Amino acid sequence: MTENNNHLSIDIRKNEVEDAFRTTKHDLGMRPIFHQKQGRTQAHILVCFLSLAMWRVLQQWMKASGLGSAPRKLLEEMKEIKSLDVLLPAKDKIIRLRVAATAPQALKVLLQRMKILLPNRPKIIENVVQKNAHFSS
Repeated sequence: MTENNNHLSIDIRKNEVEDAFRTTKHDLGMRPIFHQKQGRTQAHILVCFLSLAMWRVLQQWMKASGLGSAPRKLLEEMKEIKSLDVLLPAKDKIIRLRVAATAPQALKVLLQRMKILLPNRPKIIENVVQKNAHFSS
């Protein structure tokens, strides 16, 4: 009986590992990248691991909220949420306000079930890193 339980446990673990690889490849769009330096390889592995961990947490959060366990579908729904930065010139600096658009009613219900609140007023954003058009090699 114990041997059967161990075999079942190994099969379950194997399925979990295979599911994790499937998730990173398909749902998260992670593919092997061939880095020339060990530090970059380790950083890539860390990002993949963190992405998978966040995916699993989202699955558990959804289950606890009674929303099933399909994060891909939830993320597709959440693409409807848009944000915009409004830049206001002031005397000695530019004030950046981030505003979020009002979510459609169906998405509002979904967010309420997960206890996620969208900001209902602008938020001041500081220490923004500017995107550069030119990258140095």
